[in-house]
Amino acid sequence: MSTLQTEDAVTASQPHPANTTPRGVPGYPRPAQPAHIIQSDEEAIRVATELAAQFVLTAAERDRDRILPITELDAFSQSGLWSINVPKRFGGPEVSYATLAKVVQIIAAADPSISQISQNHLGVVAAIRTVSDEAQQRELFAQVLSGVRFGNAFSEFGSKRAADFETRFVDDGDHVLVSGKKFYSSGALLAHLVPIVALDDQGRAWYAIADRDAPGLTVIDDWSAFGQRTTASGTVLLDNVRVPKTHLVPGYKGYEAPSADGAIFQIVQVAIDSGIAEAAINETIRFVREKSRPWVDSGLDRASDDPYTIQRVGDLTLRLHAAEALQEKAGLWIDRAVAEPTAENVAKAQIAVAEAKVLSTEIAIEATNRLFELAGTRSTLAEHNLDRHWRNARTHTLHDPVRWKYAILGNYALNGVNPPLHAWS
Repeated sequence: MSTLQTEDAVTASQPHPANTTPRGVPGYPRPAQPAHIIQSDEEAIRVATELAAQFVLTAAERDRDRILPITELDAFSQSGLWSINVPKRFGGPEVSYATLAKVVQIIAAADPSISQISQNHLGVVAAIRTVSDEAQQRELFAQVLSGVRFGNAFSEFGSKRAADFETRFVDDGDHVLVSGKKFYSSGALLAHLVPIVALDDQGRAWYAIADRDAPGLTVIDDWSAFGQRTTASGTVLLDNVRVPKTHLVPGYKGYEAPSADGAIFQIVQVAIDSGIAEAAINETIRFVREKSRPWVDSGLDRASDDPYTIQRVGDLTLRLHAAEALQEKAGLWIDRAVAEPTAENVAKAQIAVAEAKVLSTEIAIEATNRLFELAGTRSTLAEHNLDRHWRNARTHTLHDPVRWKYAILGNYALNGVNPPLHAWS
């Protein structure tokens, strides 16, 4: 087992005995030193590429043994890549969202679980920019720039729809008290602060940003999906968790009027799937070149000279490049919508992201499936753990259904209906 996993994480990731309640996992310390601050889009890409080269070396081991990426995540957030969408007027890099998406893709190609852990952090940073007042922005952005990581406690397991919430808060002077139960809480286990989606007495959704080790906040490491295994996207229990009102962010305002908030949450999903597809195609090429045997009827000496394999690899590469092009286009439209959030600009950003989401989903599933067809039977051996790419793609692409993206695109083109305003659009 890797030395990167702490004793607490090892214990938490073991199966729990029958008829017992899983215990919560303690939080991890905040960084001792301030995080680096990225200075340009070019530096963001370079830093992401350097980190990815390190993360990929042990990605298969982490997946196989479900080793949480504690050291890797510290390196990721301390690199400055978790503050790249903090506005310049607060000291942040404020890179293009096309660059942010590319950073997410680069990390996802190395380890999509690590990339997904950053997803809600980046989305919450964007939401703070949209809905918080000056004082709240200044306080929270300063923490992000220092290296503090947001997790998330958004979705609920038993609600009728993903956007339905039962978690609520009540007033408690300078604080609020939050109670409820969350699931799919990617990043909460390894976060420093946990934004909780909770409703006020008017049914409006806020982000109540709690300290990771606040009394009453329990994070249980019970994520059991077959893919994205080390996102620790499990259960969060909330029992009268005290959150200062300085950390109560009016998230609902991001969807009362046109804003790019939903498109930003979505483009990170797009980029994760693009990264999974990129990794699978690279694995296919490497395996075919180095390990696969040519088919008996081909008369060839190398599998890489098989014309049918060449055609398939060409098709996969083309489809990935098309998804990447739409991803970049979507990022640029988000930049426009952030700068000038008119209904038209926001709708165009949402549509561009929806188009990219369709292609990134399709190529992620296609590339991870074709890997085995082209690489051959030996690629299924457990020693290679190549099935992790398909498992990751199949799990992550379930986040929001592509069939509804087609509906959004068709309704916009045919009837001029703008996409709905929420975090899945």
